[in-house]
Amino acid sequence: MSVSLTGLKVFVRTFGCQMNENDSEHIAGILLGAGAARAEGPEDADIVVVNTCAVRQKSEEKLYSYLGRLSQMKKKRRFLLGVAGCVAQVRRADLVGKRPDIDFVAGPDSYLDLPEIVGRAAESPVIRTEFGRDWKEIGAASTVRQSAWSAFVPVMEGCDNFCAYCIVPFSRGREKFRPLPSVVEEVRAAKSAVEIQLLGQNVNSYRDPGSGTGFAGLLEAVAAVPGVEWLRFITSHPKSFGDDIIRAMAAHPKVCPALHLPLQSGSSRVLERMNRGYTREEYLALVGRLRRSLPELLLMTDIIVGFPGETEEDFEATCGLLREVGFAGIFSFRYSPRPLTAAAAGPDDVPLEVKRRRLIALQALQRSIQAGIYRSFVGRDLRVLGTGPSPKGAGRFSGRTAGNLVVNFDAPADPAGRFVTVRITGSGPYSLHGSALENGDVSVFRGEN
Repeated sequence: MSVSLTGLKVFVRTFGCQMNENDSEHIAGILLGAGAARAEGPEDADIVVVNTCAVRQKSEEKLYSYLGRLSQMKKKRRFLLGVAGCVAQVRRADLVGKRPDIDFVAGPDSYLDLPEIVGRAAESPVIRTEFGRDWKEIGAASTVRQSAWSAFVPVMEGCDNFCAYCIVPFSRGREKFRPLPSVVEEVRAAKSAVEIQLLGQNVNSYRDPGSGTGFAGLLEAVAAVPGVEWLRFITSHPKSFGDDIIRAMAAHPKVCPALHLPLQSGSSRVLERMNRGYTREEYLALVGRLRRSLPELLLMTDIIVGFPGETEEDFEATCGLLREVGFAGIFSFRYSPRPLTAAAAGPDDVPLEVKRRRLIALQALQRSIQAGIYRSFVGRDLRVLGTGPSPKGAGRFSGRTAGNLVVNFDAPADPAGRFVTVRITGSGPYSLHGSALENGDVSVFRGEN
């Protein structure tokens, strides 16, 4: 059913990762395409959509806190409130049954139906969370980009791995792949974007439904699109990271020397309990192959501490692997049981205080490792893609290197969305500091590109 939303204003709030940010771009684009206008905040919106992540308990807690504030707002004025995304998928009954202020719930496979869902929700609550096995093409025309120079482009959805702790197969469904021509078409359509970020829960399992081309072939096809300067992708599973992908990364200078390669634990015993499909030794062997082919590669990873059964010896094995690999950054979390997962069926037997202590120790170790990596760039001239004013203030600007390192720097004008050469003069554990070179990409400051 086609529903016009003309005259209504929509606000989309995102909790989560790049996949959720891209989902919000789709949600906004679909609703605006049906006639709605953009609201600056929930205060002046007729439709508020909260887009959610269910991977971590903390994200879910943030969602419920925000919904509480919206509930108070709804007591003062009427608007439609919807929850979309992963939490909507796995908590659908609870959301509508226990929170009468929620008007609709839409899972990740239902975004194209949002105009109809919103239209029906004006009369009575709507839940739409069915999964399909076929790719649902949304495309560039129904995507409202948050950035003019960096474009998220989804290539696959879901996961077939069923790691013991992970809710993704239940919140995003089984793997389905976007046709390669559609990926390339969206990249071509993002004409102002110099940076492309390919997205998926497990991008290196990608197979084009038509030709069977794998992720290495997809990288090659996207790298060949004129106008693309930097090409990134997230997330990769170590067990399916083939040497063909390494060769494609090394062969194409546009592929950035930065890789998010989730580890989760440095203990083979814990990895087996997690159902990760690789050992500590196999992960290290993969890192070795990557670095032999890509000497400038910077690695980031995910770590879970306190997984059921994790001993002090297991935890020390993780710390040892961090020292051996030298990650440029990590996302680290205390284990929290997620609904429907295999690990949630057993005891959560590592005490909370032990989890906290291990997480603090892990993060302190990583800060030390990271600070050393950042110091190694002092004195170098790096190409940086400007992202706008620095959160540090003081009239400085911020950007990222090809290796995905944050740089705060002085420049005579805001180079947001453009490349500039920055001489690195200092570093901390989380960012680099420097000054833009006048004899570098000086066209940035003349308004050229």
